[in-house]
Parts: sequence; C-alpha cells; structure tokens
Amino acid sequence: MNKPLRRASVFSLLLVLALLGWVTYVQVVEGAGFRDNSHNERNAISQYANPLGNILAGGKPITGSTATSGDLKYKRTYRDGKLYAPVTGYASQSYGSNQLEALDRSVLDGSDTRLKNPLQALIREPSKPGDVMTTIDPAVQKAAYKGLGNNTGAAVAIDPKTGAVRALASTPSYNPSAFAGSDTSDQKAWLKLTKDKDQPMLNRALRQTYPPGSAFKLVVAAAALDDGLYSSVDEPTKSPNPYRLPGTVTDMKNENASAPCENATIRTALQYSCNTVFAKMAVDLGESKLGAEAKKLGFDDSKLDIPVRAAKSVYPSGMDHSQTALTGMGQFDVTATPLQMAMVSSAIADDGKLMKPYEVERTTDGNATALDRTEPKAFTQAMSKSTAQELRSAMRTVVQKGTGTNAKIPGIQVGGKTGTAQHGENNSGNPFAWFVSYADDASGHKIAVAVVVEDSDAPRADISGGGLAGPIAKSMMSAALGGGAAS
Repeated sequence: MNKPLRRASVFSLLLVLALLGWVTYVQVVEGAGFRDNSHNERNAISQYANPLGNILAGGKPITGSTATSGDLKYKRTYRDGKLYAPVTGYASQSYGSNQLEALDRSVLDGSDTRLKNPLQALIREPSKPGDVMTTIDPAVQKAAYKGLGNNTGAAVAIDPKTGAVRALASTPSYNPSAFAGSDTSDQKAWLKLTKDKDQPMLNRALRQTYPPGSAFKLVVAAAALDDGLYSSVDEPTKSPNPYRLPGTVTDMKNENASAPCENATIRTALQYSCNTVFAKMAVDLGESKLGAEAKKLGFDDSKLDIPVRAAKSVYPSGMDHSQTALTGMGQFDVTATPLQMAMVSSAIADDGKLMKPYEVERTTDGNATALDRTEPKAFTQAMSKSTAQELRSAMRTVVQKGTGTNAKIPGIQVGGKTGTAQHGENNSGNPFAWFVSYADDASGHKIAVAVVVEDSDAPRADISGGGLAGPIAKSMMSAALGGGAAS
C-alpha cells in the first residue's frame, strides 16, 4: 500500500471512530436530555398514544381520555373541570401539563418503570397506565366551590389528624378540557384564559399570598401563651385603648369603638377582634419570638410540597417596633396562602401538633395495586397542648357570641377567627375577608378550614370575614362532618 493511500485509510478510520464515539455519547450521555426535551414531538406522540390513567377523588375518576383523529391519538378530558382544576392541573397536547398531571405524569402515561414486569421491560412493551388517588373529599370540595361562587377567592380544608387535604378550591376557575387538544379551538381557549385579567388559571389556594389580617391574631396568641407572657386566655392583658404605635404619634384604635378592648383577655380580644391588644402583644413578644412561632406553623418555608409546591408565606424580619405592632394584626408585610392559614387552624385543632399537608393518598398500577402511599408525617409541634386547648376554647367563643356566629353548626363544636385585611395603596382596595376555623364532632372527627374572599360584589362597608367567608367555611365543615343546617 502506497503512502497516500495508507494515510487516507487511517484518516477514514479515525473519522469512523469519531462518528461511533459521538453516536455513543449522544445515546448514552445526552439521550435522556433529548428524550425529555419539550420540543421532541415523539414524547407527545408516545404520551398520547393510549388513554392516560386517571386522577381520582372519593374513589371516582375526575379525569378521562377520548380518541382524536390526529397523530396524538388520545387527549385528556375532565369531569367537573372547573371544580377540580386546582387539584388536577391540566394536561394539554399543545401546552404541556402542570400540578398532579405533571408531577405524576410517568404513572399516568404508563412510562414509570414500576408499572412494567421484567418481560415488558425486556421487550419494551408499553405497560398499562396507573392512577393517582387524591385525598380530596368531593362533598367538601363542592361546598367550597359553590360557596365561593362568583367571588374571587380560595378555600382549603385539612384533616388535622393526618394532614390530608380534603378540599382545595380556587375561583374563578377554568376547565382544562378546553385546551387539552391541539386544534384551533384549543389555542383560542388557551389565549383567552392566559390573557384574562381575573387569572382563572392561578391556583389561589396554593400559589397566591394575602395579608391574613386579624386571622393572624391566632399566631400572636399562640406565641404569647407558649412564651408565658400570659398564662391563659382569661388573664387580663396589659393593653391600652387606644394604643400608640411605638416611636410614632399615631394612635391605633379598634373597628368597634364600644368593644371592651382595654386590658382585655385574649378570649375577649379574639371575640371582638381587638387590634390594640394584639398590636401591643406583638411588641411585647418581639419580632424574634413571634417569627419563631410563625415558622413553626409553616411560615417562611419555600419548599412546602403537597406534592404541588405552595408559595412561601412570610413573617417579615428587620422591623422596628411600630412595624412589629402592625404584624400583630396580620398587616405590614405579613403574607399567607389559604393553605398556610388552614395549617394554623389544623395545629390548634390537634393539640398543637401540625401534620404535613398532602393531597395524594397513593398511586396505583393498572391493577389498583399501590405503587406508593403517603404516610401521615408530623411537620412540627407548633405549640404546647395546653396552648392549643386554650385557643380552641377562645375560638369557640368567637363563634358562639363573637364575630364568627355565621359559622355555627348544630350538634358540632366549632371554633373560628375572622379577618378583614386591608391592602392596596393607602388601603384603597376592597379588604380581603378571611375565616379560619376548626370543627369537631361527637365522634372525634375533625376538620380545619381557611377561606379567603379576595373580591366580591358586596359594598366595602359590608365586607367582613364573618359575613363573607364564615358561611363558606360553615358549609365546608358541615360537608366534612355531616352537620345539619345552621340555626
């Protein structure tokens, strides 16, 4: 072989080796990235080649699949889509998926390796998709959604003993079926929803934070009792009325000028929602102690997954005394999701023990055999048992003869706290109406609830937590525990 030919042969061999090396690198190292790339149409074709598994509530499917005429043979359908959208999320041929539809995608489309037997794995045969069983109680979910009605807001219900989320409602809502496909009508529906100023696709129960207003006074009271600042909810506090904010010439007053707020007990201060009492109490405790209590209840946690991640609720830091005073009534820079405030009520309802909230009970294979199951897990001991007992007693007073009487349920023990939170520049926006509560029936079953009405048709003067949010919470608690109509 002459020299030029030998050089050409060696060069050709090197090119072949380089090509083989590159192909190996692409398949072995970069393969997963290419397979998972959102622009890889094969993924969508594979995912929608067969009917998807279902998401269930109360043991019944709230999703389905229907055949199409395109390359993507099936598309997702939703039963009562607007009702359950905050739970399921959406699965769209054109726009991907979110929430449970995304987090449990491999189970629902059958690609999870746990769904395959050894032979299927060997011959790469598609496996039957699995299902996702949620913790949602359809009756409680319907009560929340119906109660919110045309208002903008959200509602959450939690089983205090386990942390299981029984309702997760957000309004206005949307129907994920409207854009589940890939034709022109789906595109128009998507554009209409994403441009809607009312943000129907925002999951307000998990992803929106609000000033909690007077509902936050429960956190302040818990810190004061646990710290020993006051020994019981019936010990008089040291609270002037009006209360001058420290370092200012501003006197804080109460909404109800005739309320007995001067040196009121915690019970009376919750009953009449005395701002002066809790503002002074927050200053007496200090930012550090109050922030520590809020943290034990879930505030400032940026990784709270249920498994959908919740927005971080915040108790601020670096404040002066007057700002700390404002946090005592749930204002200044205090923010909370409805989930967070349901967690506050849940801890009080279960003797101070806060369970980690979760909305997926288990995932199953195509034969209904569990792949994994969520075991109830303690989040924190948020307050002492005695403090929780004291607060439950005071919350019952709020419902029996305070601002929360609209939440009374015959035959069921109910405790609650109203909240009306100011917001907007110079408090120009309509207040947010809160109601945070728990209910306990004779058999020991409990439910914890938080409701916020962000915007309603009610005149500003008529907006109150007890008036707007209280009846919604009542209907949810009744649905959860089988209570009768209110007297």
